[in-house]
Amino acid sequence: METYEVMRTTFAARDFTDQGVPDEVLYRILDHARFAPSGGNRQGWKVIVIKDADTRASLQDLMMPTIKAYKAMAAAGETPFNSIRPSQVSADTIANMPETMPFSGELDQAPVVLVITVDLTLVTAFDKDLPRVGVIAGASIYPFAWNILLAARNEGYGGVLTTFLTHQETAAKSLLGVPTEHAIAGVIGIGRPVKQLTKLTRKSVPEFTTLDHFHGAPLEQP
Repeated sequence: METYEVMRTTFAARDFTDQGVPDEVLYRILDHARFAPSGGNRQGWKVIVIKDADTRASLQDLMMPTIKAYKAMAAAGETPFNSIRPSQVSADTIANMPETMPFSGELDQAPVVLVITVDLTLVTAFDKDLPRVGVIAGASIYPFAWNILLAARNEGYGGVLTTFLTHQETAAKSLLGVPTEHAIAGVIGIGRPVKQLTKLTRKSVPEFTTLDHFHGAPLEQP
């Protein structure tokens, strides 16, 4: 596929057929994804391929409370787990929420499950002393994660990056033997999508791009 076509058609695929992803294809996906940029080219990523059914089930159990809370907050019109506005959703509402959710609630159905971690000793975090949630360190791991999804799309597969597991990071790291200095950046599912989307809905360039100032004039198409 052409580069722009891949970029414009890589969607969040959460429902997969029962067709597997051959190891040679997975290897090829990761072999291309590894050329992602990272701070200082330190490449602090680690990929754990979860094949064991019991391990998948354990990860699923860890994510269930977070899935229920996320769904309850979203149903209430909130942005779940955002760092600015505290949730107003009650514990009872969360407890009564169903646990179902495509991919995140069905790890046993995904042909490939990857846990992505990053070595925090190898990433720069210029915002580590600011009074807000840190985002800068993500620049050294999420381009790699996105490259995995782009490569999967190029191979005719689809995938999705989720971060539910990080809410239970301590228990997840213990289960998977992840070292203290590593953070769990996300979980990626890869498979053959039940439906291949080709048209995605996104904001136009003038809606998110301004000139010279946050409140400046939009960048219009010439």
